[in-house]
Amino acid sequence: MPLLYDLGKLTVGNALRLGWQPRVEGLVHVPRHGGAILAGNHLSVADELFLAAVTPRRIAFWAKSEYFSGGGLRGWLSRRLVGGMGAIAVERAGGRAVLTAFDAAVPVLRAGGLVAVYPEGTRSPDGRLHRGRTGVVRLARDAEVPIIPVGVLGTAEVLPIDARLPRRHPVTLRFGPPIPVAGRIHGPRDIRTLTDEVMAAIQQLTGQEYVPRYAPKREKLAA
Repeated sequence: MPLLYDLGKLTVGNALRLGWQPRVEGLVHVPRHGGAILAGNHLSVADELFLAAVTPRRIAFWAKSEYFSGGGLRGWLSRRLVGGMGAIAVERAGGRAVLTAFDAAVPVLRAGGLVAVYPEGTRSPDGRLHRGRTGVVRLARDAEVPIIPVGVLGTAEVLPIDARLPRRHPVTLRFGPPIPVAGRIHGPRDIRTLTDEVMAAIQQLTGQEYVPRYAPKREKLAA
């Protein structure tokens, strides 16, 4: 198990719990043992930090592949850090390239681990909850594990996009009942239906306005 993850829980995790005192609801829905996917809304890079801080079990997060491929000293440090934390590399190019992340996540889940996935595919550009991508359901089907919806509130104010230092603001994390996937998929329409069910469960936890279209990538917003 990644030693850096445990060190991070003792340092950054404790700092977040003591400094922000996040409100946590429904943690009982996270199984004490066995694999499961934590599927949440995505408002800020602080989402992962608070989720790891309040969840008693280790979580494997997906991280963009650039963190694993940089050159020089900075690249070496990045690879050591994210690798030591147990992160799973994701190719942002999509298509067949993203299958490598699935290949890495399935064994973790089948071995009884937790994997965090953000179905929107990117941070929300406007604070609303956008249409979910079907990868979360496909992963749950292949690994034969349930999906636990997670709603996070307040992290966009704690660490806004491009902010250098965190700010004080109330943070709430809500965990919903597991959504079973086994035996419910018989065709592509079922995958889409289940993905929409996951997003509806997240929306109930957060109260965000739902947008029935995919969130634009940051590159497109800057164009």
